[in-house]
Amino acid sequence: MLSIEQITPRLTWRLRRDFLYPGEHLHDMEMEEDNHGYHFGAFSDNVLVGVVSLFQNGTDWQFRKFAVISDVQKQGIGTQLLNYITGFAERENGTRLWCNARLSATGFYAKNGFTETGSEFNRNGFDYIIMQKNLLSK
Repeated sequence: MLSIEQITPRLTWRLRRDFLYPGEHLHDMEMEEDNHGYHFGAFSDNVLVGVVSLFQNGTDWQFRKFAVISDVQKQGIGTQLLNYITGFAERENGTRLWCNARLSATGFYAKNGFTETGSEFNRNGFDYIIMQKNLLSK
């Protein structure tokens, strides 16, 4: 059984490091903007298996540092987390949800209704493209 809960930024750091930036130091995973965002964790049998951080700028919502443990990838956990934050942003009257998507993940986002916008760019050795989804705010 999967449960998704709001968590503290500190709880996101280990998964951020292990699955997005292997070999980096744990303390390097802390971002100043963590203090101004919302952080969510997916728990399977009380074990943290996925994390994502969400930041608001007006009616735009950006998610960052989206990670799911390798052992449980392709089981729908990422999709459930993405659906959860989409609903959260919609309830907060968001009109757009977006991310800097790693090129290796664009298929996942496209399958979940996101479209590519802008051009590709490289940051810290990874290739990205901005992907977004328009939200139907209630």
